Amino acid sequence: MSELTLKLPETLHQQLTILATNEGVSLNQYIVLALTRQATFSSMIQMYSETELEQQQQEFESLVQKLGQVSPSEIESILASRQQIDPEIALTVEVVARLQDKLKKQRTEADQQDLAAFSLQYAATIFPEDEEMAE
Repeated sequence: MSELTLKLPETLHQQLTILATNEGVSLNQYIVLALTRQATFSSMIQMYSETELEQQQQEFESLVQKLGQVSPSEIESILASRQQIDPEIALTVEVVARLQDKLKKQRTEADQQDLAAFSLQYAATIFPEDEEMAE
């Protein structure tokens, strides 16, 4: 495993420490996770030329025209024809509320992690001279 020394702005360091503590991991583990997520995300992004984007837009518009519009009465008819089932007994209002709270918390944590990764990336652009020291 490689070793890397970084100089971070104090506010970023504090923010990362708080996020790592909230996740129950070390600061090192948290930074590795954030960098891994950012590297993975960056490798998934594909750049398209203007021509490719215009072609994709034309294909989309063509598909929308081909499919046509659905009237509100057709929507109601489709929804009415669905099979109706009873909810599970254990799926109470309280259970649904707890699940929604848990999902909201996870989204918030994911947003915080994304913010931390962005902050790292932003700090690198603000302090480019620190990159030499990090290598």
